Amino acid sequence: MSWHLLTLNVTVKDGERALLTRNGLLVRVLAPGRHRLFDPLHELKAEVLNVVRSEFPADRYAVLKAARPDLAAELFEAVETGADEVAIVSLDGRPVHLLTPWQIRVYWKVATRIDVERIDVSSDPRIGARHLAMIERNRATISMEAVVENHEAGLLYVEGRLVERLAPGRHAFWTVGRKIEVKRLDLRPQAVEITAQEMLTKDRIALRVTLTAFRRVVDPERTVATVPDVDAWLYRLVQFAIREAVAGRTLDEVLSAKAALDAELRDYVRARVAESGVEVTELGVKDVILPGEIRELVNKVVEAERVAKANLIRRQEETAATRSLLNTARLMEENPLLLRLKELESLERLVEKVGRIDLHAGDGEGLDALLTRLVRLKAPESA
Repeated sequence: MSWHLLTLNVTVKDGERALLTRNGLLVRVLAPGRHRLFDPLHELKAEVLNVVRSEFPADRYAVLKAARPDLAAELFEAVETGADEVAIVSLDGRPVHLLTPWQIRVYWKVATRIDVERIDVSSDPRIGARHLAMIERNRATISMEAVVENHEAGLLYVEGRLVERLAPGRHAFWTVGRKIEVKRLDLRPQAVEITAQEMLTKDRIALRVTLTAFRRVVDPERTVATVPDVDAWLYRLVQFAIREAVAGRTLDEVLSAKAALDAELRDYVRARVAESGVEVTELGVKDVILPGEIRELVNKVVEAERVAKANLIRRQEETAATRSLLNTARLMEENPLLLRLKELESLERLVEKVGRIDLHAGDGEGLDALLTRLVRLKAPESA
């Protein structure tokens, strides 16, 4: 834009428009091209604006619409939303802007195709997959999104009221004029470690017991309605149960009857979680921690018991061996042939260790006497 003598020269490029005003009043809109305007008093002013996918200030549009409604309708597309309405504005087929309730935006339409999709969010807060893809970049302020995994249960709350249980997948909702919350609960079994504080047994011995519990949510709606924090609630409940169980038992009973103690704890806890939608699958004592001096005494008692048991077993073995020898001696006494066989076995074991044996028959009787007299089972009868 330049002045030359008595004229105002204005060049408008493609994709631009120029608002020509005289003393602040709109005269007309200049199309692309070169314009020479007679302006001896320099009263004209041209404002060149980009009109390709561009917005126009809403306040200036209101003034222009009041003065030149025909021109405003020709050049601009005004998008205005109501109280329970959002609008998706697409420029040349591409969604660009998301308008929240009670919002107005004005777009040049001389070089851009303007498409507006209005959505009433008062009836159904859910955002469809098509709209969700269109507002991907601009949804943070008026929408919320939650992804429910396969192992989870998703509970939809609108204004603090449970509306429905969501299936696994991706869910999005309009938050315009309402509070929306999605609570997700893990349905898989979870381990809860319980570290008990110091407690006294029935015989006044201090100890600490650590436990492990496995729980899982079986009724998510009931669990959310009755228990604010499942793990913290279960932790306190098991602590009460173990205190009551230990207080009614002596140290020996706690150490020896672990299975009975675990069963009692499970019954106690399951009876109290039955109405909360939580199932305790396993609960048991993990460690029993004793004070140092008590632990030493217990170790000594255990060691003494093991020594006594070893001595008893040794005595039993010695008695059994002696009884076996006695039975063998009786059999040999009653059966001389068996005794002779035992002697031959002993002789065989002895011979195995000898390298050479010389046999002499004596009295010159020869080999026949040696063979006949080598083994004699019965002494010859005297005449």
